[in-house]
Amino acid sequence: MRYEKLNRFSDSEFKRLVGVHRPVFTEMVDVLEKAESLKKKSGRPHTLAIEDQLLLTLNYLRNYSTQLELAAYYHIAESNVNRTIKKVEDALMKSRCYTLPKRSITTADEHFNWVIIDATECSIERPKKNQSKFYSGKKKKHTLKTQVIYHPQSKQIIGIDVSNGSQHDIKLARKTVKKFKHCKYVLTDLGYYGLEQEGFKLLMPIKKNKNLPLFDAEKKYNKMLGKIRVVIEHINSQLKTFRILSERYRNRRKRFGLRINLIAALVNRINLQ
Repeated sequence: MRYEKLNRFSDSEFKRLVGVHRPVFTEMVDVLEKAESLKKKSGRPHTLAIEDQLLLTLNYLRNYSTQLELAAYYHIAESNVNRTIKKVEDALMKSRCYTLPKRSITTADEHFNWVIIDATECSIERPKKNQSKFYSGKKKKHTLKTQVIYHPQSKQIIGIDVSNGSQHDIKLARKTVKKFKHCKYVLTDLGYYGLEQEGFKLLMPIKKNKNLPLFDAEKKYNKMLGKIRVVIEHINSQLKTFRILSERYRNRRKRFGLRINLIAALVNRINLQ
């Protein structure tokens, strides 16, 4: 798939094929061209145009084809595919145009100073060492856990934290509580029961007693809270439309944090369109 052949598709079809809207794609091309102009020229020029290099990278993140398959599609060497993906990802992150918003976004309006947090997991290849460190008892496989902090008023993800699959959601939240303790309210599920409240009010469903059913008012409260909190499940689903996060992660783990932060920034851009 080359960029010049995508002109015949409508904007909605372009979004379905590439993963981002056409204006966002154009902005990303401008960022890459600027990064290329600042680079010291050395060696042979790249076989692919800037647009095709970006298209290759988005294709990799969205469809998670093997790099050998991409090499066959774009008629370049497999090692060149690897270098291109890393170059594009690093350039987008270094530009600071595709990073998550700062803390000030939640303090701009006190009335909407609240966030929703949740954790999702991505399966990985079985590690050669320290397997128990990455084994998730919940998913029954080796995973990397990602905590997502979402600000509903701005419709943006404002925080991403990555941990090993064996770590419980609440332990990860305790480590990163500084990121949301300035908020007035924090909405969670029952997995965060017992989270320390340091300057914020914790809102979660009322836990059912083993021998005592919930009252009607408590059921209504849980239902109302669930309707508000379900939005973060949709955000997790949007993140996993990029199949590199929904399928078994085959790459080295050290770039996982960079990639999920980049994808979260792209999801923010998509939601603001």
